[in-house]
Amino acid sequence: MLQRAVHVNGIEFSYLESGSPRDPLALCLHGFPDTAHTWRRLMPTLTEAGYHVVAPWMRGIAPTGIPEDGSYQVGALAADASMLHDVLGGDNRAVLVGHDWGAYASYGAATLHPQRWRRVVTMAVPPLAASLPSFLTYRQMKRSFYIFLFQTPVAEMVLSAPGQEFLDGLWADWSPGYDASWDLVKVKESLANPANLAAALGYYRAVFDPALHNPVYEEAQQAAASAPAQPTLYLHGADDGCMAIDAVGDVRSVLSEGSEWVTVEHAGHFLHLEQPDVVAAHVTRFLEG
Repeated sequence: MLQRAVHVNGIEFSYLESGSPRDPLALCLHGFPDTAHTWRRLMPTLTEAGYHVVAPWMRGIAPTGIPEDGSYQVGALAADASMLHDVLGGDNRAVLVGHDWGAYASYGAATLHPQRWRRVVTMAVPPLAASLPSFLTYRQMKRSFYIFLFQTPVAEMVLSAPGQEFLDGLWADWSPGYDASWDLVKVKESLANPANLAAALGYYRAVFDPALHNPVYEEAQQAAASAPAQPTLYLHGADDGCMAIDAVGDVRSVLSEGSEWVTVEHAGHFLHLEQPDVVAAHVTRFLEG
């Protein structure tokens, strides 16, 4: 894998790349607290399957730059994905693979510009229409305590405390039994600068504060609340401690024809790292369809 950079939407995006630019683009988008390295186990399989695989660090997550407009709403993430498609030479054979925040960005980008993306794969975060009723249950609200913590100034203190142990705890709770020590080194490097930490928190703060929404991204913001028209593979870990399987909702009722929902056994929130062979097999099978 090579690390490169490209200027898109007013931001210098750093990304990992494998495969030939002549092949169909597979854009892989990470979530929180994570980095582009989260795709290291899937990228070789996608490359062997004939894709030009690109995994960017998302906006504001080092080494990708801080956006001058300070926008971190989902619509901005979706717009970034669409513009990366064009700059990286994508065409109508391109596919999206998104995890966590990257899943929301994938829903938005695929809905906003359906002609750019042939198929969509998302993990760990279902379309909003499926999950919202179940998300509001008492059990899931307890799991999601961090979202509400991140709305407060305490978040900066907690996440920047020596050792950043809060991040260790999230990974341990969300993917029980997985050794995330290597991943956490990369995450902590990406969030070490206060500006990058503020960017990561900005994703969550933009959810609840419309004043943080940039009208430039309004169309993309609306698109992100929808399920894509393209066939979509949704994958969820059976042991996910971030969004438990009972909070996923009725995904099948909102996904388009030709879509699938797969529960990956013996995997938590970071299922593509915990069960890489199983996830890769499902992804490549679906993308070949």
